[in-house]
Amino acid sequence: MDETRVAASYVLLLFEHMAAQGRAEALGPPPAPGEDFVALRRWQALLEKAQALDTGPKPIFALRLARGIAPRHFGVVGFAALACGTLAEALQRLERYHRSVYDVNIAQVRPCAEGVCIEWGVERGRPGALVDETAIAALVQLTREFTGRPVRALAVDFVNRRPADVRPYEDFFGGPVRFDQPSTRVVLSRHDLALPLRGADAALLALLDAQAQMLLQQVAMVSGPVDVWRQALVGLIRSGRTSLADLAQSLQMSPRSLQRRLAEQGQSFQALLGQTRQQLAEAYLRDPNVELAEVALLLGYSEQSAFTRAFRQWTGQAPLQWRKQRRRQP
Repeated sequence: MDETRVAASYVLLLFEHMAAQGRAEALGPPPAPGEDFVALRRWQALLEKAQALDTGPKPIFALRLARGIAPRHFGVVGFAALACGTLAEALQRLERYHRSVYDVNIAQVRPCAEGVCIEWGVERGRPGALVDETAIAALVQLTREFTGRPVRALAVDFVNRRPADVRPYEDFFGGPVRFDQPSTRVVLSRHDLALPLRGADAALLALLDAQAQMLLQQVAMVSGPVDVWRQALVGLIRSGRTSLADLAQSLQMSPRSLQRRLAEQGQSFQALLGQTRQQLAEAYLRDPNVELAEVALLLGYSEQSAFTRAFRQWTGQAPLQWRKQRRRQP
């Protein structure tokens, strides 16, 4: 478990909680602005210290902490969910990008008789009750934030020992909660999966539109068909749809026809995708307000490391190195 970590944006939830109690300095310095992740061991220690210092009931500290969750605390996962239409789509994004927030055990989202089950095993260890309860309570609270509705979990399981009183847990989650189970899981109803999200972040969408427009200006000199295809790719890339079939569907043609048209223009789909991603990446990296993990997500990568490898292939530099070099230029 030494290499596991959580997003720094998620850790800030704890510092905000303590600040609300007038104890902003109690935990020491928060994650630095350029710090994307915090080691799990540090997160465990921070939670234990905060629980000891907290002025509320100790047994349900994690549940009270989770009530302050907001999309920004889920970093790139919350960022990605802003582009989703329904809670089901947002949960699909969670499965894909969960390691950008909670890199402990792998999340699996699968259909079940009641609706959908989100499950975490113990393959990479057991981080403890405080870590688990904060994570699951934050996830359920986030579904309520996204939808503006009092989403209730049909069932919640924890691998940790049963506390003396489970009623606060059942009150928070809205359904039966079991402990000493083989895996951690949350079951949500099919009805709730169809709930629409409350809406996207207007400032974020404005940023994305501005960056997309910059890209379109950069590729204005390419041939007509290629320009159209790149424009279509921009929106697809943001939503994580980066296959030939996705592009063909958006253009209302078959994959085989698109492949033939690309060849006629001296292009391949992979080359077109790579060129478009590179230009988008450079546009995003020029904006200091966009974190590297967010750039990876906006380019359709499930992990920042995959984006870093691709960017090295395009430019010969790591993304952070490229960004710093551009900042030094007049």
